Amino acid sequence: MKKITLILTAILCLGIIIPQTKAQTTSTTGANTITTGVPFLTIAPDSRAGAMGDAGVATSPDVNSQHWNPAKYAFAESEMGIALSYTPWLRNLVSDINLAYLVGYKRLDENQTMSASLRYFSLGDISFMSEYGDPTGQQSPNEFAVDMGYTRLLSDNFSGAVALRYIRSDLTGGQMVGSTETHAGSSYAADVAFYYQNQIRMNRKNSTISAGINISNIGSKISYTDGETKDFIPTNLKLGVAYKTEMDKYNTVTFAFDINKLLVPTPTTASTDIVTGSTSSKSPIAGIFSSFSDAPGGMSEEFKEINFSAGAEYWYNKQFALRAGYYYEDASKGNRKFFTAGAGLKMNVFALDFSYLLPVAQNNPLANTLRFTLSFDLEAFNKQRK
Repeated sequence: MKKITLILTAILCLGIIIPQTKAQTTSTTGANTITTGVPFLTIAPDSRAGAMGDAGVATSPDVNSQHWNPAKYAFAESEMGIALSYTPWLRNLVSDINLAYLVGYKRLDENQTMSASLRYFSLGDISFMSEYGDPTGQQSPNEFAVDMGYTRLLSDNFSGAVALRYIRSDLTGGQMVGSTETHAGSSYAADVAFYYQNQIRMNRKNSTISAGINISNIGSKISYTDGETKDFIPTNLKLGVAYKTEMDKYNTVTFAFDINKLLVPTPTTASTDIVTGSTSSKSPIAGIFSSFSDAPGGMSEEFKEINFSAGAEYWYNKQFALRAGYYYEDASKGNRKFFTAGAGLKMNVFALDFSYLLPVAQNNPLANTLRFTLSFDLEAFNKQRK
């Protein structure tokens, strides 16, 4: 058995679909995929948005808004809520990789809301071998991120939010990778988000138009060694719009559309290896600004770095939901293309949602991905108890 290297393990287990073992430029195969450290932060953690093609920055507020757009909490109907999501990850490859997500929020007054979440990613059990094939130990790599957010209503239709995040990634348990000593990596990051919502009357029906923006994971690079090699974390820009309208007294439908772009430098040389990580010396802030114009292929390649999400949601009597969506990523940037579907059941106190992912390409590691979310309306629970 070959030795398991640090970043190769992360890439395999996190399911970034890159058939090459190096980041290649457009001069070789046409693929120039952007890779970052801790990509688990970009995985959709909940079932609702996961069933709508990963569209969630401008949809109506729910308890899981912390990941998509924490500014939505200002318009949440309930005073307090909590949810737990679970995703068996890459089940077509392995059986012990899982993502768990715990999130909650509490309204402080009419204008202010606090929120928090914990994301835990378990990569199962991995046996490490020396370059001579001798076992050197077994570890259970894991990563987690914990964050807190503050949301404020800025006007009747507009809100803003900030969130602070601590990230820890332990992929080797301190194992030696070749002759290099490794350790857990850590980073700090922040999100800045805004949300607009306006209720209108159209064709004698009540409707809501909304828009959102979330710049997430603005923070320091992460490193797993004491050397100079440091990887960008997945700083991300998400923009979205949504339209919700009632069909009649009992039926409503929502249409949502998001665009998404990583705000990290595009690889420019074929020598950037996934074992050694990114060689860019840019700071995270410089990387954000340069990410709009640094692609080797010019603006045409920059546009290929934008991913698209489209989703629809139908509710009957605010109790039963059906959802569907589609996610698109250019073939030269990872080639993730998949359809999603899901359903939800909402009672007085709790709600249960699930989603299912169906990739366009065959033999895709993401095939048959399921997500489950259990949510609790704590305000309704307190009223019912009284």
